[in-house]
Amino acid sequence: MTITIEDITAAEERIDQAAGIRRTPVQTSTTLGNRLGADVRLKAEHLQKTGSFKPRGAFNAIHRIAEGDADRVVAASAGNHAQGVAYAATELGLESLIVMPETAPQAKVDATEGYGATVRLEGDTFAEAMAAARSAATEPDTEFVHAYDDPDVVAGQGTIGLELLEQVPDMSLLTVPIGGGGLIGGIATAVTAIDDSVRIVGVQAESAATVPQSLDKGYPVANETPDTIADGIATGSVSDLTFDIISERVDEVVTVTDTEIAQATLFLLERTKQLVEGAAAAAVAPLLSGAIDCRGETVVPVLGGGNIDVATLQDILTRALVDRRLFVTLTVRIDDRPGVLGEVAEIIGDHDTNVRSVRHDRSEEGLPVGKADLVIRMTTPGTAAIDRIIEDIEAAGYTIKRVVPTGEPEE
Repeated sequence: MTITIEDITAAEERIDQAAGIRRTPVQTSTTLGNRLGADVRLKAEHLQKTGSFKPRGAFNAIHRIAEGDADRVVAASAGNHAQGVAYAATELGLESLIVMPETAPQAKVDATEGYGATVRLEGDTFAEAMAAARSAATEPDTEFVHAYDDPDVVAGQGTIGLELLEQVPDMSLLTVPIGGGGLIGGIATAVTAIDDSVRIVGVQAESAATVPQSLDKGYPVANETPDTIADGIATGSVSDLTFDIISERVDEVVTVTDTEIAQATLFLLERTKQLVEGAAAAAVAPLLSGAIDCRGETVVPVLGGGNIDVATLQDILTRALVDRRLFVTLTVRIDDRPGVLGEVAEIIGDHDTNVRSVRHDRSEEGLPVGKADLVIRMTTPGTAAIDRIIEDIEAAGYTIKRVVPTGEPEE
């Protein structure tokens, strides 16, 4: 199996019939460009219907299926493909069953059901969900829609490449996240067919990577236990179809850590005002880390999705506060008497600092009778506030025993 530029242009014609699928914008990021010494254009596919690029491929594939005898489609997905299939099936008048891992974010489960699908949770991993979906697809009048091992799906994703060639005709570098390889496979096919001077770099999460090893061995290898905050690219494998395209049409594949993905997610939120999921931020992460040198280039990171669950976002924000020393634990030695907590809290509050939690510690070895330690977790507006708080607490007659970023050992 393979796909051609003709397959992608045909997919574009089909997708043009979909009421909800849009031509997503490209947004210039001056802040990111100044930092990298490049002209940076963000392909905002997270603003697509369902919050990711997935409806493109799903609609193209299901449009072909709807021309036959099937009246139901089945898919396995960690989230975004699920929503794409659910939307496309409903749009084209077919029923859909989506099998998702039991670990799938609840927000993605709810969204998939909201687009009209029946959702079944099976197994702890994508591979287990896939096996259950394959079994369900053997029922009569039912077709399976693979997330990336399907030429029609890959061709649909390739329409992003056609858009980019029109929107950024001078682009010289594309960075594209890789899970199963459908997104980069489609984009690379479209772009290299028309302008093979564009450098295409794939990005995988380090703890879910399979492509670097696959390229070394010359065939697809699997990661049975992918573990990353970028759940949208934690497929654990690429297919023969996408591996062949990556081998032929992608210039380089790099990996990024979860910390780098989290930092990129936060940078995009703070500096470009774009809320994206980890799988999308992965396209920016190697630019920020310096793993990809893009100085002087016109670079386009493809932001593939914006369906980040609240729990993951909270973890990322908390980690950022810790890294910036804005979320700290302060230990204050006090006289163990009524009213002291209120006095210390008032000092902290005078500096626009929010107390997250407080505990009295009376168990430390060698603690004098009548003394206690207040262990205060707090969020500060800046590191200078910490210094001022310490000064005022000590001026009030209390002793600061230790100050550590929350998340680090207190001892």
